[in-house]
Amino acid sequence: MARTWGMTPRQSILAECRLRGPDAVVAGCVAILDRAEVDADLVRALAGPAAEGVLAGREGGPNGYWPRVWAVRGLLHVYDAGATPSIVTATEDDAWRVREMAAKVVARHRVADAFDAMVVLRDDRVARVRRAAERALVELTADEA
Repeated sequence: MARTWGMTPRQSILAECRLRGPDAVVAGCVAILDRAEVDADLVRALAGPAAEGVLAGREGGPNGYWPRVWAVRGLLHVYDAGATPSIVTATEDDAWRVREMAAKVVARHRVADAFDAMVVLRDDRVARVRRAAERALVELTADEA
Protein backbone atom coordinates (compact mmCIF):
# COMPACT_ATOMS: atom_id res chain seq x y z
CA MET A 1 0.00 0.00 0.00
CA ALA A 2 2.80 2.44 0.83
CA ARG A 3 4.15 1.88 -2.67
CA THR A 4 1.03 3.35 -4.35
CA TRP A 5 0.26 5.87 -1.64
CA GLY A 6 3.75 7.03 -0.77
CA MET A 7 3.18 6.36 2.94
CA THR A 8 1.65 3.86 5.29
CA PRO A 9 -1.80 4.40 6.80
CA ARG A 10 -0.12 5.13 10.15
CA GLN A 11 2.10 7.78 8.57
CA SER A 12 -0.89 9.38 6.87
CA ILE A 13 -2.94 9.39 10.08
CA LEU A 14 -0.08 10.95 12.05
CA ALA A 15 0.36 13.57 9.31
CA GLU A 16 -3.35 14.35 9.59
CA CYS A 17 -2.89 14.73 13.35
CA ARG A 18 -0.17 17.29 12.74
CA LEU A 19 -2.50 19.13 10.36
CA ARG A 20 -5.77 19.02 12.33
CA GLY A 21 -4.63 18.05 15.78
CA PRO A 22 -5.10 14.63 17.37
CA ASP A 23 -8.37 15.60 19.07
CA ALA A 24 -9.93 16.56 15.74
CA VAL A 25 -8.79 13.32 14.10
CA VAL A 26 -10.20 11.25 16.95
CA ALA A 27 -13.46 13.23 16.83
CA GLY A 28 -13.67 12.70 13.08
CA CYS A 29 -13.12 8.96 13.45
CA VAL A 30 -15.78 8.81 16.15
CA ALA A 31 -18.20 10.73 13.92
CA ILE A 32 -17.70 8.18 11.15
CA LEU A 33 -18.25 5.30 13.58
CA ASP A 34 -21.37 7.01 14.90
CA ARG A 35 -22.56 7.24 11.28
CA ALA A 36 -22.60 11.01 11.17
CA GLU A 37 -21.78 12.85 7.95
CA VAL A 38 -18.52 11.59 6.50
CA ASP A 39 -15.63 14.07 6.25
CA ALA A 40 -14.23 13.20 2.82
CA ASP A 41 -10.83 14.76 3.52
CA LEU A 42 -10.45 12.72 6.68
CA VAL A 43 -11.47 9.55 4.83
CA ARG A 44 -8.77 10.31 2.25
CA ALA A 45 -6.22 10.69 5.04
CA LEU A 46 -7.37 7.46 6.67
CA ALA A 47 -7.49 5.36 3.51
CA GLY A 48 -5.35 6.98 0.84
CA PRO A 49 -6.18 6.16 -2.79
CA ALA A 50 -8.73 3.50 -1.79
CA ALA A 51 -10.96 6.27 -0.46
CA GLU A 52 -11.73 7.71 -3.89
CA GLY A 53 -13.82 4.80 -5.12
CA VAL A 54 -15.74 4.63 -1.87
CA LEU A 55 -16.34 8.38 -1.82
CA ALA A 56 -17.60 8.09 -5.42
CA GLY A 57 -20.21 5.59 -4.27
CA ARG A 58 -18.54 2.27 -4.98
CA GLU A 59 -17.98 -0.51 -2.43
CA GLY A 60 -20.93 0.66 -0.33
CA GLY A 61 -20.14 4.35 -0.67
CA PRO A 62 -19.43 6.84 2.10
CA ASN A 63 -22.04 5.24 4.35
CA GLY A 64 -20.81 1.70 3.76
CA TYR A 65 -18.54 -0.23 6.06
CA TRP A 66 -15.16 0.80 4.59
CA PRO A 67 -15.16 4.29 6.13
CA ARG A 68 -15.93 2.66 9.50
CA VAL A 69 -13.04 0.20 9.03
CA TRP A 70 -10.72 3.09 8.23
CA ALA A 71 -12.03 5.17 11.15
CA VAL A 72 -11.32 2.35 13.61
CA ARG A 73 -7.88 1.93 12.04
CA GLY A 74 -7.35 5.64 12.63
CA LEU A 75 -8.10 5.09 16.31
CA LEU A 76 -5.51 2.34 16.34
CA HIS A 77 -2.90 5.05 15.75
CA VAL A 78 -4.38 7.99 17.65
CA TYR A 79 -6.72 7.46 20.59
CA ASP A 80 -8.24 9.08 23.60
CA ALA A 81 -10.76 7.80 26.11
CA GLY A 82 -13.55 9.84 24.53
CA ALA A 83 -13.58 7.29 21.71
CA THR A 84 -14.27 4.38 24.05
CA PRO A 85 -18.08 4.28 23.68
CA SER A 86 -17.74 4.24 19.89
CA ILE A 87 -15.13 1.48 20.02
CA VAL A 88 -17.35 -0.63 22.26
CA THR A 89 -20.25 -0.08 19.85
CA ALA A 90 -17.99 -0.96 16.91
CA THR A 91 -17.52 -4.43 18.40
CA GLU A 92 -21.17 -5.08 17.45
CA ASP A 93 -20.89 -3.79 13.86
CA ASP A 94 -22.40 -5.94 11.11
CA ALA A 95 -19.09 -5.79 9.23
CA TRP A 96 -16.53 -8.24 10.54
CA ARG A 97 -13.62 -6.01 9.50
CA VAL A 98 -14.94 -3.28 11.80
CA ARG A 99 -15.26 -5.73 14.70
CA GLU A 100 -11.77 -7.10 14.09
CA MET A 101 -10.20 -3.65 13.96
CA ALA A 102 -12.12 -2.58 17.08
CA ALA A 103 -10.61 -5.54 18.93
CA LYS A 104 -7.16 -4.48 17.75
CA VAL A 105 -7.79 -0.98 19.12
CA VAL A 106 -8.90 -2.49 22.44
CA ALA A 107 -5.68 -4.51 22.60
CA ARG A 108 -3.33 -1.69 21.64
CA HIS A 109 -4.86 0.92 23.94
CA ARG A 110 -5.99 -1.49 26.66
CA VAL A 111 -9.58 -0.24 26.56
CA ALA A 112 -10.77 -1.86 29.79
CA ASP A 113 -14.38 -0.79 29.25
CA ALA A 114 -14.47 -3.15 26.25
CA PHE A 115 -13.60 -6.26 28.26
CA ASP A 116 -17.12 -7.71 28.15
CA ALA A 117 -17.35 -6.99 24.42
CA MET A 118 -14.11 -8.93 23.87
CA VAL A 119 -15.53 -11.89 25.78
CA VAL A 120 -18.50 -11.86 23.40
CA LEU A 121 -16.23 -11.56 20.34
CA ARG A 122 -14.38 -14.73 21.35
CA ASP A 123 -17.42 -16.51 19.92
CA ASP A 124 -17.68 -14.42 16.73
CA ARG A 125 -18.47 -16.31 13.53
CA VAL A 126 -15.28 -14.95 11.88
CA ALA A 127 -11.97 -16.48 12.95
CA ARG A 128 -10.00 -13.25 12.49
CA VAL A 129 -12.37 -11.46 14.87
CA ARG A 130 -12.06 -14.26 17.42
CA ARG A 131 -8.25 -14.11 17.27
CA ALA A 132 -8.23 -10.32 17.66
CA ALA A 133 -10.57 -10.60 20.66
CA GLU A 134 -8.33 -13.22 22.27
CA ARG A 135 -5.29 -10.95 21.82
CA ALA A 136 -7.24 -8.07 23.33
CA LEU A 137 -8.19 -10.16 26.36
CA VAL A 138 -4.55 -11.16 26.83
CA GLU A 139 -3.56 -7.48 26.82
CA LEU A 140 -6.40 -6.48 29.13
CA THR A 141 -5.49 -9.13 31.68
CA ALA A 142 -1.68 -8.98 31.34
CA ASP A 143 -1.18 -7.03 34.55
CA GLU A 144 -3.26 -9.51 36.55
CA ALA A 145 -0.79 -12.37 36.14
